[in-house]
Amino acid sequence: MGSNVSELTTYLAYLNGEWQQSESGEKIAIQSPYLRRTIGYVQAVTQNEVDQAIKNAHQAQKEWAGLSLSKRGSYLLAWADELVNNQEEIALAVMHEVGKGYKDSVKEVVRTADLIRYTVEEALHMHGESLRGDGFPGGPQKKIGIVERMPLGVVLAISPFNYPVNLAASKIAPALMAGNAVIFKPATQGSISGIKMIEALDKAGLPKGLLSLTTGRGSVIGDYLVEHKGIDMISFTGGSSTGRHLSKQSAMIPLVLELGGKDPAIVCDDADLDVAVSSIMNGAFSYSGQRCTAIKRVLVNEKVADELVARLKEAVEKLSVGSPEEDSTVVPLIDDKSADFVQSLIDDALAKQATLVAGNKRKDNLIYPTLLDHVTEEMDVAWIEPFGPVLPIIRVKSDEEAIAIANKSEFGLQASIFTQDVDRAFAVAKEVEAGTVQINGRTERGPDHFPFLGVKASGMGVQGIHNSLVSMSRQRVTVLNLK
Repeated sequence: MGSNVSELTTYLAYLNGEWQQSESGEKIAIQSPYLRRTIGYVQAVTQNEVDQAIKNAHQAQKEWAGLSLSKRGSYLLAWADELVNNQEEIALAVMHEVGKGYKDSVKEVVRTADLIRYTVEEALHMHGESLRGDGFPGGPQKKIGIVERMPLGVVLAISPFNYPVNLAASKIAPALMAGNAVIFKPATQGSISGIKMIEALDKAGLPKGLLSLTTGRGSVIGDYLVEHKGIDMISFTGGSSTGRHLSKQSAMIPLVLELGGKDPAIVCDDADLDVAVSSIMNGAFSYSGQRCTAIKRVLVNEKVADELVARLKEAVEKLSVGSPEEDSTVVPLIDDKSADFVQSLIDDALAKQATLVAGNKRKDNLIYPTLLDHVTEEMDVAWIEPFGPVLPIIRVKSDEEAIAIANKSEFGLQASIFTQDVDRAFAVAKEVEAGTVQINGRTERGPDHFPFLGVKASGMGVQGIHNSLVSMSRQRVTVLNLK
């Protein structure tokens, strides 16, 4: 692909089942984080087009909800097949657009197809229930309650840049299987990947109008979508500040928020350090730490701190750094602003006497993996989510101190505990405020059928395939009164 603008693709929006240019006549340039140039353009969709898409979605949803589960599932299974058939093309789009290693991008597409297939199976196995009136003390024998799940209507799915295919499909597939229509708003940086994914769904023959993909400026259509009276549920993955804003804007409709994290790895004095080091390295630095579930701080018992830091230093110095085309672990961050932010956290820690163990090198938006020891609670990096390859080490005297520091954070997505004593692991896990606690493993999303949730500023509601089907539908009770 040359740098001549005329060669760059201008991608269309997918509105009401048709690929089309926006009536705005405006395009948004998408920059590659590692090629550091524009790689394509997407449409700047208007509020008027949003209105039309939502109106059409409501019409299409009624017919869709009338289809059998297996018929709905057949479209989704065809979508999964199309994704697998086009995995290389979609993975290349992910790599170019968000700078994720090619192999990981392929894995994301294949995993997404598996997620869609499992969603279909799970929906087919979710049965309603019936209740007898006399199941309640003194209740009437002649009443039978029939409980079924009904769709909500039109679901707004807002996905982030870092898993532009997987975290979009984890909203779209359950929404569709539950009988809803979908308005899909990908992160601007992630739009091309989202478009490629929806091209596959379009090829699967999804009924027109049931899903629209709205690319555009957040300032124009962001709040407009969220506050739109035609939206019946919002599923959002992204930053905590946007999540807070969303929860204020969206009145009286179900909301599932998957937000930021400051996931701690608590390393006890009896930890298997081989396990701890490999899990922490993988958890902290894969995709440059641009994961909400990345390990973002290590709380290590002072008795093993020196040895752990020495081993982490050696591992950090061996990390591959560079281009995603070479499957480097540490790649350029999504944009220069993000790199500036990470650098400011490193600078603040060093100014406050943290010890630089490795890293603190930078080239444009590529931050080399950075390990900071003797981090204290006065330093911003102890509390703020960097979304970059910097790992602070905080030394503690006891499990109790580790738990206290872990819980002082505004976030509570996940935590890891490293110990060879299972009772101790469960005792610590019980006290840590997090949606998921990993014992002797890295913090990570998945498997995709596990519940996935955060507490405090890390989110609201529960994801994971079964839970997403539940949150994207409602119960309806029909009571049969027998003679």
